[in-house]
Amino acid sequence: MIETRDLTKMYGELYALNRLSLKLEKGDVYGFIGPNGAGKTTTMRILATLLNPTWGEATVCGYSIYNNAKEIRRLIGYMPDFFGVYDDMKVIEYLEFFAAAYRIDGPARRKTCDQVLDLVGLDYKRDALVTSLSRGMTQRLGLARVLLHDPQVLLLDEPASGLDPRARIEMKTLLNQLRSMGKTILISSHILPELAEICNKIGIIERGLLIFDGTVESAIRQVRKNTVYLVAVANDLNGQARDQIEGHVDVLSIDEKEVQGCLRVTLADGITDASFLVDRLMEKGLRMKTFKEEEINLEKVFLDITKGITN
Repeated sequence: MIETRDLTKMYGELYALNRLSLKLEKGDVYGFIGPNGAGKTTTMRILATLLNPTWGEATVCGYSIYNNAKEIRRLIGYMPDFFGVYDDMKVIEYLEFFAAAYRIDGPARRKTCDQVLDLVGLDYKRDALVTSLSRGMTQRLGLARVLLHDPQVLLLDEPASGLDPRARIEMKTLLNQLRSMGKTILISSHILPELAEICNKIGIIERGLLIFDGTVESAIRQVRKNTVYLVAVANDLNGQARDQIEGHVDVLSIDEKEVQGCLRVTLADGITDASFLVDRLMEKGLRMKTFKEEEINLEKVFLDITKGITN
């Protein structure tokens, strides 16, 4: 659905994008991650045919950005990080205005507007003035606008930017709905843990260079080479748990967690099965209270892979 090959954008001697190559299949939800100035918005503007690259190729739904701009614009919905709204319009009037621009006419126009309002949860605000909407509602209205013509591909630049926690949860729920509808979505965001929950692939870009491209799981494996488990027992009065684990051939190291009585056990290289820990502890009559693999979030992945350099 989206493919770029050596996509490059220069401003003078500055590389805003440096030979970016990525590929999104139908139904992918791709999280585009990077610091400010890394090239995320530049990429989206090029894919939306609003900005010409210096060189390289990009196709959307099989159409080249160079000579098929009209076809691409019919197939995409682009939501920039900041977009203007007409404050003196009602919500339904705002959507009908853009529906008319998409040449959706007659009874189909009102039906389409009603459908997207229901999808984004703004049907109860249909007669409210746009100026009366909160930041979260305005973001949802912007998403409703780009859904009017039922695009196959969505380019969402920071859709959760500036939202409060409840509004972010609502936006995440909405994005999951769009994913279930089979939309191909390229989404940039700084709300990294939420991206991990809705994206099947991520790309990490820094200073115009794509430094990681793959699944969330593969990114985590790249950052953490060894499997780590959190272990705690209910009746460990004399440190017996540590004594039973320490020195085992499949244990690389043991650290005390901040929570008293919880051990952070790092397994040796190549070892992922930690069932032997349970066996050894239960043989000594110790009752398991905590036994789980330590989770690693997308924020740590981002910090470990990037260097904090921006353009």
